[in-house]
Amino acid sequence: MAEEIRVTESGTRPGVAAATLGAVISARTWLAMVHLLTGLFLGIVIFVLVVTFTAVGVGLVPVFLCGILVLAGTLWLCAQFGWAERARFALMLGRQIPEPLPPPVTVTGWRRLWRITWSSPTWRQFGYALLRLPLSLVQVCVVLVVWATALALIVLPAYSFALPRGGQVVRGPGQLASAVVVGLLVLLAAPWVTQALAVLDGVVAGRLLGPGRRADLTARIGELETSRAQVVDAAETERRRIERDLHDGAQQRLVSLAMELGRARAKFDTDPQAAEEIVGQAHEQAKEALAELRNLVRGVHPPVLSDRGLDAALSGLAARCPVPVTVHVNLPQRPPAAIEAIAYFVVAEALTNVAKHAHAAHAEVSVSRSGDLLLVVITDDGAGGADPAGQGLSGLAARVAAVDGRLSVISPAGGPTSIEAALPCGS
Repeated sequence: MAEEIRVTESGTRPGVAAATLGAVISARTWLAMVHLLTGLFLGIVIFVLVVTFTAVGVGLVPVFLCGILVLAGTLWLCAQFGWAERARFALMLGRQIPEPLPPPVTVTGWRRLWRITWSSPTWRQFGYALLRLPLSLVQVCVVLVVWATALALIVLPAYSFALPRGGQVVRGPGQLASAVVVGLLVLLAAPWVTQALAVLDGVVAGRLLGPGRRADLTARIGELETSRAQVVDAAETERRRIERDLHDGAQQRLVSLAMELGRARAKFDTDPQAAEEIVGQAHEQAKEALAELRNLVRGVHPPVLSDRGLDAALSGLAARCPVPVTVHVNLPQRPPAAIEAIAYFVVAEALTNVAKHAHAAHAEVSVSRSGDLLLVVITDDGAGGADPAGQGLSGLAARVAAVDGRLSVISPAGGPTSIEAALPCGS
């Protein structure tokens, strides 16, 4: 046991040391450093230009057109700087900052120029151009102080004798060793400080150079309107399917059943044996009509789902599927009824596709909880090539999107196929 502990510890320490050294020399750290230094240089240039042009434009306002044109050119320069900054953040940090939304295409000419000039994104980009220099000054000063302090303390024994007062500032080997240890600790923290400042820089740029909160709300409203329209269409399609199934299936069988019973009643007095055969046929038709109604009810909302939950309902789907299906359900508690129903229909549609089109030998259904998400994964070993834009899968995607969920389909030609639905189910 003692030997095992020694081996574990000796194996862990090099791992920690390697991770620490890796953070110091990693490309991510030095890309963040280059990003911060580049921001300082660009901040100086854009600050000088914007302040100069703004002052000139304000001074020339009495000369009406000249001052207005200079100020408009300054705002245009800020917009171009914003475009360059979004590209720099994507290149250096891998952070994608969306562009601000343009004015509506119906607005043209001077009205469009006026909208752009006085829009919120334009003035946020103007503010970013002025903020770039002081923000970069603070960031670069912090980064340089951290790295310089670390290096100065680590190499202190090499130059302590040359310090003022004959090297008496740090006395004795104990204090020198302590300084080296502190320097190493600061060096270990320096990469995280550098990366944290770069992340903070990205947050500030995202707020000022991105589309803004109002644009996010507008996009969100658009998504909700689209999902609402898709839900209405899906409900209308489902209603028509139920009407068609009732009219072409159960209704026709019940009409035929009534006719058969009428024939049997007419023959009871004259030909009891024929009447008995007709009643037998009517009995079979009644059982078929009941089976169709049962399947129709199961397609609307299976009773077993309400009574016993997803595990039993999905096991029933797997039992009726002509392809062997393995079901794994791991849920500590039942999700909301609406989410259960959507999960059930996702699996039902996926298994229907597997049975009809996949040519699979086996399928697997997995349902689990990950935080506030219900994850439903259906995989099969079939031929693949499932089209997410097809009627069935696109209908499922609309139903999933109606509750702010997402549906992903991975189905390369030749298989395998994987369909994953992530449904929000609360905390």
